[in-house]
Amino acid sequence: MRQPQVEQSPAELPEQVTIWEVGPRDGLQNEKSVVDLETKAEFIRRLLAAGLPIVEATSFVHPRWVPQLADAKELLEKLRDEGGLDHHDLPVLVPNERGLDRALELGMKHIAIFGSATETFATKNLNRSLDEQFAMFEPTVSRAREAGMDVRAYVSMCFGDPWEGDVPIDQVVSVGKRLFDLGASQLSLGDTIGVGTAGHVKRLLGAFGEAGLPIENLAVHFHDTYGQALANAYAALEAGVTTFDASAGGLGGCPYAESATGNLATEDLVWMLHGLGIETGVDLEALVGTSVWMSGKLGRPSPSRVVTALA
Repeated sequence: MRQPQVEQSPAELPEQVTIWEVGPRDGLQNEKSVVDLETKAEFIRRLLAAGLPIVEATSFVHPRWVPQLADAKELLEKLRDEGGLDHHDLPVLVPNERGLDRALELGMKHIAIFGSATETFATKNLNRSLDEQFAMFEPTVSRAREAGMDVRAYVSMCFGDPWEGDVPIDQVVSVGKRLFDLGASQLSLGDTIGVGTAGHVKRLLGAFGEAGLPIENLAVHFHDTYGQALANAYAALEAGVTTFDASAGGLGGCPYAESATGNLATEDLVWMLHGLGIETGVDLEALVGTSVWMSGKLGRPSPSRVVTALA
């Protein structure tokens, strides 16, 4: 399989990055047809075998809201019993204390919470105001940290909101800092509707630095709605970010953005990073094979340009 021609990356770029794979959770959660348990488990096993260091497995959200992930407990038990995996090391999303209770019962070590940088999305997605979300998250994060868990915080709508339009940078920083101060070890800054640009990325990351949050505590989560995800990822690299969220095969869409093409494809990100000589630990051929296999299960081609080119 063809590989990118490697050119030594500029000195200011990181030598190694961590890819936080979100395909099994964020990628599949909006699928209209329910993916069976065995396919989900095999998907996770294949992603790990391809060298992805972090694979976010599922979410302990109420089945009424995300039917696709109603089998979270069964999935993790299956991976433990049949896959020979330490399922405890797989991050899971928890929306509230009830979700945390389920994660604690299974002995999970890593959880993520999902906050909003805007009032409207907080109301629609969390049934809380912008300020009320912190009161909801506080006991969840506090209990998780007391139990020795690591906590990641997603911040959605960081670059634009379909109802409110442009989101002020200082508002995003304020929300992120409050989540960090609750006890999150990492913030994942999400371009939920894919409207961000490279300059916007640099300004937002710079504003977090000015507010005292080190770049090593920040991750980025880009959508490719306007075809800017890779350019935005490169801008984040230049700013010193070393953790990037991505979804194998570009799985996942955004229900809040018309014609959204979903998450940044892991393969597209890996192709760019490997071409820059940046280490990821990912076997691109195995990853492409996994996305081709999953595309067959879903009955449609992958939107990833690299998967399309190499498959």
